[in-house]
Amino acid sequence: MILSQIKLPKLISDGVVLQRNEKVKIWGWASPKEKIKLEFKSKVYFTEADQEGNWNIILQAEKAGGPYQMALKASNEIVIKDILFGDVWICSGQSNMELPMERLKEKYGEVIKNAKNANIRHFLVPDKYNFQKEQADLDSGNWISASPETVLNFSGVAYFFAKNIYEKHQVPIGLINSALGGSPIEAWLSDTALTAFPEAYNEAQKFKSNDYIKEIETADKKRNEEWYQLLNANDEGVKNNWNLAGIDDGNWEQMSIPGFWNRQSIGNVNGAVWFRKEIQIPKSMVGKPAKLFMGCIVDQDFVYVNDELVGTTGYQYPPRRYTVKPTVLKEGKNVISIRVINNSGQGGFVLDKPYYLAVDKDTIDLKGLWKYKLGATMKPLRGETFIRWKPEGLFNAMIAPLTNLKIKGVLWYQGESNSGNPKLYAKALPALIQDWRTKWGQGNFPFLFVQLPNYMETFSEPRESNWAALRQAQLETLSVPNTAMAVTIDLGEWNDIHPLNKEDVGKRLSLLARKLAYGERKLQASSPMPNTSVFEKDKAIISFKNSGGGLIVKKGTELKSFAISDDGKNFVWAKAKIIGNNVEVWNEKISNPTIVRYAWDNNPEDANLFSKEGLPATPFEVKKK
Repeated sequence: MILSQIKLPKLISDGVVLQRNEKVKIWGWASPKEKIKLEFKSKVYFTEADQEGNWNIILQAEKAGGPYQMALKASNEIVIKDILFGDVWICSGQSNMELPMERLKEKYGEVIKNAKNANIRHFLVPDKYNFQKEQADLDSGNWISASPETVLNFSGVAYFFAKNIYEKHQVPIGLINSALGGSPIEAWLSDTALTAFPEAYNEAQKFKSNDYIKEIETADKKRNEEWYQLLNANDEGVKNNWNLAGIDDGNWEQMSIPGFWNRQSIGNVNGAVWFRKEIQIPKSMVGKPAKLFMGCIVDQDFVYVNDELVGTTGYQYPPRRYTVKPTVLKEGKNVISIRVINNSGQGGFVLDKPYYLAVDKDTIDLKGLWKYKLGATMKPLRGETFIRWKPEGLFNAMIAPLTNLKIKGVLWYQGESNSGNPKLYAKALPALIQDWRTKWGQGNFPFLFVQLPNYMETFSEPRESNWAALRQAQLETLSVPNTAMAVTIDLGEWNDIHPLNKEDVGKRLSLLARKLAYGERKLQASSPMPNTSVFEKDKAIISFKNSGGGLIVKKGTELKSFAISDDGKNFVWAKAKIIGNNVEVWNEKISNPTIVRYAWDNNPEDANLFSKEGLPATPFEVKKK
């Protein structure tokens, strides 16, 4: 009789970081009743698989250190090498947590160059959903130590967090990156937790049917293929080779790039628009590889230089960074041609992004007038059904398999995809924290989260903002024990939902961790937050906690971004001044204020209330009781 071999989960593999100072579970699978022996640090442990083949062994708590080796024996033998004991952090959420260092390489070149540290390790959980059940294991994944080459695949936020913690405490850090771009919070809740959210729970039940999923996927694929087939068949630029440098573009119109074409003569159309620009290349730039930076383009692009396709990107968010081979550029006239496909909304080139051609340190600015011509007009393409974002699916496939592993805590960066319903988020984030703590069975482990940064255009007058309301929901979640929030209202970019400053996000999370999880109780780690409020006849007085060495006006001489209302519906800009740890807020036209808001905007770029330690005050709303 051939016995099934013992098998370990993907997490328990070479290079694993196990949680220090905790009894650690080593688990796996084998034949029913198979006897298993584990040897570690001169100690021997024995166990036996149950009737279903499940087994586990509990190791005694270990101090930080390593590397160690572990051997398991049954009908086969497994040796796990290079084991470290340190602190394990789950890093989850959507794209701003997922965003790898590779996307940040221009900004953090020196950091990447010096990123050699075998004590910082990263495990990338594969993107997958499962609506049927909680998975026992991951499909793939391995532990990777930080080096200039490997760190490009690390989460940027998570790496900077680990780097700061390690520099301070010299403890190995294990980062488990379980995040997925665009994912709403409901996707990360378990079936049990979803029962408090009937709409999401009912939707999750529908997706337990594989036939239902297949039907949606088939319809989406058909609709998508038919749209692009019709576009390509009708595109005059495809039919007449507008990608070629030598075509006659004498009757093409001109447009300033960056910009969107809805304000041009072709109007707000969807389909394909072609762009062309002639540039002069000096002899010094010829025969060398070049880098072409074309900012961000909505939605899809095909970029040609002198007839050669140098790059294509299928959707709007990634930066366009294309390599041009040394043989492509020539002295004198060169032509860049771009086919832009926009399937819904406005199409074009995102403002305030880099647009240039670089050879070594020489650059040619590509902003300015380009020629353009409409290739084909199409009806908007109805978006696909993002099945991977549906409730429960990501929890089952990307979180459940992790819950046997002891952890130090969780880093969470998510919320953009729930900005349409801040009220739901106010319930869902506390529910997720409780859900995960229950599933891990580790009590109230630290849960650190990132408040949404500033994004989109700024309002000139006070008004409602879903992004501000969601930040308020995040702020109120701090009532959950052992949680902390990194305020990032000064770290965003108006034109990019993926701001590049991930270093300061990681630093601010590390400050919170050092205080909450590492015992640095006197550290000023949190941003100033409203504590109590008193509403008087002609003003409101708000006291602040976490003000550190004191509150300051960081930019300018007067506090900005405060708004006040007497009815909760109509707001006006308010004057404000700092008095100790208090801020007085008023407007001469408001005699009986009932609500004060601060930085209540998608992008409150003039928000300037900070602590002396350089941490921005959280956006907030306070009401008269």
